[in-house]
Amino acid sequence: MIRLKIDRIGLDPQQSSALIILKDEAGRRLLPVSIGGFEAQSIAMILQGIHSARPLTHDLLKAVLDSLDVTVSKVLIDDIREQVFYAQLTLNVDGRTVEIDSRPSDAVALAVRCKCPIFALEHVLAAAGVAEMDAGDPEEDPETA
Repeated sequence: MIRLKIDRIGLDPQQSSALIILKDEAGRRLLPVSIGGFEAQSIAMILQGIHSARPLTHDLLKAVLDSLDVTVSKVLIDDIREQVFYAQLTLNVDGRTVEIDSRPSDAVALAVRCKCPIFALEHVLAAAGVAEMDAGDPEEDPETA
């Protein structure tokens, strides 16, 4: 498993959809995931410290989990099939570990609220990740190749 962090949220001009760009901890690979506009807004609001007057869906889910003393321990983007990403929420429920299938966008929106880590399996990054160009690395600098 490779730990990821949110690098940025943006728009995919080719698909006219929102994107969340996740980056591995080493800063070498990016994982762009197409998400819905509502989920992008939900994630962006938390990252910017903006809270709505009424709870959004992800806020509601977190409140339900909190009231039941359930914690989200991690999010794992565990597969990609036909350019569709799959994720698992790992929950701690009364000392048991429970895994729940989730869309990555919803899982990430919940992860930022619960402050839990986000991971991806290597084969997902190998299939859909892109290398981040490091201008300071001579091996990747076309001027020195």
